[in-house]
Amino acid sequence: MMEIGVCGVFSDDQVARLRQGAADLPVRLVAAHEPCDCAIVFGNPEPEMVAGNTKLRWMQLESVGFGEYAGLDLARSHGDIVVTNLAGFFADPVAESALAGILALYRGIDRLVGLQAQKRWVGDPIRTGLRVLRGARVVLFGYGAINQRLADLLAPFGCAITPITRAGGLEALDSAIADADLVVCTAPSTPATAGLFGVARLAMMRRGTVFCNFGRGSILDEDALADALETGRLGGAVIDVTRDEPLPAQHRFWTCPNIILTQHSGGGTMDELDRKIDVFLANLGRFRAGAPLEGIVNFSRGY
Repeated sequence: MMEIGVCGVFSDDQVARLRQGAADLPVRLVAAHEPCDCAIVFGNPEPEMVAGNTKLRWMQLESVGFGEYAGLDLARSHGDIVVTNLAGFFADPVAESALAGILALYRGIDRLVGLQAQKRWVGDPIRTGLRVLRGARVVLFGYGAINQRLADLLAPFGCAITPITRAGGLEALDSAIADADLVVCTAPSTPATAGLFGVARLAMMRRGTVFCNFGRGSILDEDALADALETGRLGGAVIDVTRDEPLPAQHRFWTCPNIILTQHSGGGTMDELDRKIDVFLANLGRFRAGAPLEGIVNFSRGY
């Protein structure tokens, strides 16, 4: 009989839900650093813990990213292992985090919160530096579920939105960012996107542009962005993902002006883990019925 290995920290009620949803299949809790020899795995175990699993048939990740598993040999005697991720799962919270960060910069909320902590009243002089989002020219690089949802949220503001897809290529990106007020990146980490927003591309943006990265840290040259913020050439940044997480104490982003760091929390919600269980159990039903699974990872494509 197939066994389900569940990797993660779950409440007793959540474990009971998993066991009830698994019906006759046994559920075993495993730590991320423990070997897992189950046929079905739910969670994100350390890659080496599943690399030698000859029983593995399907692994449901509790993330969108899957780069750490790209080096696994997914061929087994019983057929290739299927890996599924949470594609589209974080669209609402990440899009809302991006909008919140943008509005905070535009309306000076980040500065006002700092002044409040200092018990310092500045008042009227702040007003002249504030902007409104209405009519902003927005470039959305990577037009998947997150940026599509962000486009919906921006619609009431009357923004001029330019989505950049793979079909448009870098030529379309470079043309669009030259006139943008806002650039929002949600692209995945692939060889083609590594270091894509570096010194040259950041320099193409207009003075005062706000840059947001909710994709992957590898996409951005962080020193180049820090330079652009410290010199005042760019108007601000909202950064959810960084190359090193947690961000090192000496990193320039901690002291850069006009930057909001959301600490890779952009996809979080109070019911996040319960919704992940919902996704797994729905896919488990498909798996047992021999139906196509949702969120199958394409390792060769990179997302």
